[in-house]
Amino acid sequence: MFSSLPRRALPSLAAVLGLAVLAGCATPGPDGIADPYEEVNRGWHDTNIALDKAVIKPVSTAYGTVVPDPLRKGFSNVSDTLGIPGTVVNDVLQLRFGDALHNTARFAVNATVGIGGLFDPATEMGLEERDADFGETLYTWGVGEGAYVVLPLYGPSTERDSIGLLVDIALDPVGNLLGNPEKSYKTGLKVADLADTRYRYSDLYETVIYDSADSYAQMRLTYLDNRRYELGSPIVAGAEATDQGATPYDMYEDFYE
Repeated sequence: MFSSLPRRALPSLAAVLGLAVLAGCATPGPDGIADPYEEVNRGWHDTNIALDKAVIKPVSTAYGTVVPDPLRKGFSNVSDTLGIPGTVVNDVLQLRFGDALHNTARFAVNATVGIGGLFDPATEMGLEERDADFGETLYTWGVGEGAYVVLPLYGPSTERDSIGLLVDIALDPVGNLLGNPEKSYKTGLKVADLADTRYRYSDLYETVIYDSADSYAQMRLTYLDNRRYELGSPIVAGAEATDQGATPYDMYEDFYE
């Protein structure tokens, strides 16, 4: 399964998998949430909100106001297209070979007919986006969710998904093939995509972050509900009480693809 990986990456991957198994051992409380790091998490949550107010919101507002919508959408399409090879790797690791072929075809169409991914003709041809990441791969292999964590800048996650994020960074096919300055262009496109998402869903995001009585608890509940729904695992106890939806987290989950 791992024969296509660089030989030096195998020991690191084995270590990551070992850490993932350990991370998945956290015991959830009566509400279905394992949050032993709540004090630290709340600190990073507050820091992320401060960064959003001081930097992310002003930048995304300026980007959304100055750059025309079709161009912003084009940049996002290119960023999404560059992330597809990483998705294919996870499809294969999850033995979802049909999805791997589907996403490979999507990449081929958008990279050629779509002019390097600037446009998205693949969706119109029935090759819609089918996302996958290494956190999902770990779930498929039976690794537990672990504790809830808040990552600096990135936002809400779990121990399992944090480790999955590190592996996605390390195994990014396009990023590993690109040199400088091309790799920085890819990063810039992802930042532009995140800024566009923050701008488009500003009202919904700020309802969760700024208008909740306890934004940390609301973010945690909504994130875990969304992620568990994606994976097909039980939702958080009491999650039916929220109607905020999962949209605010789309801007975080694929940052390093």
